[in-house]
Amino acid sequence: MTYKLICFDMDGVIFKDSNFWLRLHEVFGTLEEGKKLTKKYLYTNYAKLVEEVVTKLWKGKDATSYYSLVKTIPYSDGVQELFRQIKKQDLLVAIVSSGSIDLARRAQHDLGIDFIYANELIIKNNLVTGEFVWPLGAGTEKKVEIISHLCKDLGIPPEEVIFIGDSESDIHACEYVGLSIAFNSKSKELKEAASHVVEGDDLRKVLPFLN
Repeated sequence: MTYKLICFDMDGVIFKDSNFWLRLHEVFGTLEEGKKLTKKYLYTNYAKLVEEVVTKLWKGKDATSYYSLVKTIPYSDGVQELFRQIKKQDLLVAIVSSGSIDLARRAQHDLGIDFIYANELIIKNNLVTGEFVWPLGAGTEKKVEIISHLCKDLGIPPEEVIFIGDSESDIHACEYVGLSIAFNSKSKELKEAASHVVEGDDLRKVLPFLN
């Protein structure tokens, strides 16, 4: 099989931190409440989670610390080597993530990623407005929708797509594509759904599966 497109989850795969929004709760001083709300609503009522967190907890927060977080979260080990190989193989690359669009833009700029899809915290005059654009929501089926539309636009069948993820929200995407990799994942369900499992947090371990 010749693969033409590789799609990445972002948090915990391209970047070391597994959940950007929980890190932002830390920065904004709302971590304990954020953990409770995430556990309660993440996979049951994402709109309610957005309302409780972005509209109530974060509205009016100074965005300086948000932008600092975007700039300083470290990449996973081996990311440069992996992307050099991806470019050698002329694979198109997409980020499909429920994380931050600004973090995705950083990766796009640094790594030469072709397409990015992620959620967006709206900031104006350096303040969090209380608005949130969430085409991916918590991921799950939304990731499949995005990948499906991208495949149709590019004329690429799902069988010629690779997906790399690390959490349960990636299970549907792993089942949809031709080759899938559970990367440094704690999810038994994702590991069972994926074609291959990579233990550890070094992306160079993905390289053998691209050949």
